[in-house]
Amino acid sequence: MSLKAKMIVDKDFAISEIDDRIYGSFIEHLGRAVYNGIYEPGHTTADENGFRGDVLGLINELQVPIVRYPGGNFVSGYNWEDTVGPKELRKRRLELAWRVVETNQFGFNEFVDWAKKANTQVMMAVNLGTRGIDDARNIVEYSNHASGSYWSDLRRSHGYEQPHNIKTWCLGNEMDGPWQIGHKTAAEYGRIALESAKVMKWVDPTIELVACGSSAIGMPTFPEWEATVLDHTYDHVEYLSLHQYYGNHENDTPTFLARSLQMEDFIRTVAATCDYIKAKKRSKKKMFLSFDEWNVWFHSNEADRKMDPWQIAPPQLEDVYNHEDALVVGTMLIAMLKHSDRVKMACLAQLVNVIAPIMTSNGGGAWRQTIFYPYMHASVFGRGKALVPLVQSDKYDTKEITDVPYLESIAIHNEEKEEVTIFAVNRHLEESLPFEIDLRSFGSATVIEHIVLESDDLKAVNTELQPNRVVPHNSGNATADGLSIQASLPKASWNVIRVKV
Repeated sequence: MSLKAKMIVDKDFAISEIDDRIYGSFIEHLGRAVYNGIYEPGHTTADENGFRGDVLGLINELQVPIVRYPGGNFVSGYNWEDTVGPKELRKRRLELAWRVVETNQFGFNEFVDWAKKANTQVMMAVNLGTRGIDDARNIVEYSNHASGSYWSDLRRSHGYEQPHNIKTWCLGNEMDGPWQIGHKTAAEYGRIALESAKVMKWVDPTIELVACGSSAIGMPTFPEWEATVLDHTYDHVEYLSLHQYYGNHENDTPTFLARSLQMEDFIRTVAATCDYIKAKKRSKKKMFLSFDEWNVWFHSNEADRKMDPWQIAPPQLEDVYNHEDALVVGTMLIAMLKHSDRVKMACLAQLVNVIAPIMTSNGGGAWRQTIFYPYMHASVFGRGKALVPLVQSDKYDTKEITDVPYLESIAIHNEEKEEVTIFAVNRHLEESLPFEIDLRSFGSATVIEHIVLESDDLKAVNTELQPNRVVPHNSGNATADGLSIQASLPKASWNVIRVKV
């Protein structure tokens, strides 16, 4: 068949200014994300705080604007007081979410210090599983109140004279899930989230809050959960969370590559539910979305089931990502950018070792997984306004999903730099895709570069010994002809076309 695809974009037809925090990530006390991930005292690259410098270098390449911490399922059993003050006095705990021993040698203040080194903001989660209202107000006081109260003065006694001023807080994690410590019904969670939100903002009125939405689109309570929770919390929170992971369990790559269409359906349904509660409450306030857990996750499931309990920082959820996983991550990024009018924050889960773009070996090196590259490209080049994509593309059907366009694409206009960046995935596994981009409203266009991530082997991975098996090149063939860009997108490829306008 003779394939073709075209996209028309107009600078006056913008979806939204993109909130930089859409390129956020996530560090949980899980597996080797913290210990031997971001924190490894004694490592040859470690600084005086024990933070791995090689890992910080890779994170700085990603330009991560915000990082969610400390969980995840972990937070529902989290006693933050165990993690501050002299390290020799900190208690070891059985960590029930992931069945390991938590030493608490890396705690709340250490994470704040690390975030500064990583040039990122903190998105802090509070425990609404085993704890609640009192704990929520106390941690905000410890973190954000200047001085003159018990908790703020305790922080100062720990060596932090100035408040941390953390502005973004999550009200628990996945409270709809039976696996969650302190699992609640929607009404139970809605009540405690409301009351916690009130006191947290009484301590610091400048903070923003994220209420828990459903753990995934397949949850039996979705989307009634969202409606009930927002019925309680709508006037007191700024964001509602979404979580979703995808995997190629059946080795059906065409369906796997189409999952981002289901992700868009998820976003649309949650936004519609928010708008229903807005109408019900006669509110003028728009509820925004925080997609604060998203990724591909399935490779490590079998190994994780065989893990012995009560170890310290064992290798859990260490998916080794291949080329097709990188393509799916690219389509998921495009899906969120297409809805950047509602999705203002998002967190690739997670950042290091645990279902992550960055991997390390204990005492050894750090390297970029395949998914590192679309995430980095989006974060570095995807700042500005997302433009409405008018796409014409040949399509295909799978057993589950029909009318899947071979082309998945979005354009970002950075007015300050006078650039348009096009992110594009060719889903076709056998053929290249001729691609025309009509930039009719921009006056002139010159191609800066055309970056391509491609591989003849969909299952190819990067390892410590072979870290560059799947890497992007800038030998794409995009050219400008007046206000039209012509390119050929290689089969099964992620593309970044940067244009001066």
